[in-house]
Amino acid sequence: MSMVSKALRNEEAHAGGRRTVAGIVNSIETSEGGGFLVRRPFPKAAFSEFDPFLLLDEMGPMDVAPGEAKGAPDHPHRGFETVTYLLAGDMEHKDSRGHAGRLRSGDVQWMTAGAGVVHAEMPSREFARDGGWMHGFQLWVNLPQRDKMMNPRYQEIPNSQIPKATSADGLVRVSVIAGEAMGEKAVIETRTPIIYLHYRIEPRGAATQQVPGAYNAFAYIVEGEGLFGAEGERGGDGQMVLFAQDGDEVRIENPADAKATLEVLLIAGVPLNEPVARYGPFVMNTEAEIRQAIEDYQQGRMGAIKS
Repeated sequence: MSMVSKALRNEEAHAGGRRTVAGIVNSIETSEGGGFLVRRPFPKAAFSEFDPFLLLDEMGPMDVAPGEAKGAPDHPHRGFETVTYLLAGDMEHKDSRGHAGRLRSGDVQWMTAGAGVVHAEMPSREFARDGGWMHGFQLWVNLPQRDKMMNPRYQEIPNSQIPKATSADGLVRVSVIAGEAMGEKAVIETRTPIIYLHYRIEPRGAATQQVPGAYNAFAYIVEGEGLFGAEGERGGDGQMVLFAQDGDEVRIENPADAKATLEVLLIAGVPLNEPVARYGPFVMNTEAEIRQAIEDYQQGRMGAIKS
């Protein structure tokens, strides 16, 4: 694309409020939980948070051999929310408040840790025995100061209840985990306004999503390559595309010459603009609150998981 045509495209895009790309972040590989590998665009040394989001991990995709499945044994959380979205696999979870559940392909668990729980996420007995294809995501969402010590709660949404839509041309499909897209509204309730969408875009397809100007927004590329933002910035598998706060519309396009479906998570939220103090599984506003969280956990005030 020539500089002149790119400039014209940008000028036309901004007339409609289309956001530009502020940067692209590459993922790193790291070990998590009981020793399973994840791809993580943040946090890392050069990029620690994207208010109100604290972490994004991609688990897999990987073929797990029989007896080799790993999970995250008993561990505490306080002060934020964990959102687990399982594309493939079979996971069980339980916590110190007596809650237990199971996640299968396409299911979502939105856990608000609030004042604190001890939590475990492990492969189901059948998946641990037989192995299989595993792929999923975990997003950490910060809680505002007013909600950090709220009572913990779970929202578990099976795949069958997650709203979905398809564009008129059949080239774009979306699963609406949080927020609204293509006339569908999520069933999950969030503590602060959040958008969490899983787009699947075929070659020649394009998605245009309304994102309020005050929201921080990013796209994580699950599979394929696409063009992002007003200038059509190219991004590929495992990269995080950051959008500038210079419009109220995000565009994602899968080029006509693409060989595969473009899969993208589009995630956005209202920044809290509050101090962040974090230590492992605790995210508070001050160091004193972190010390209190550690003490509460060590003294058993967050409870324990009963076998």
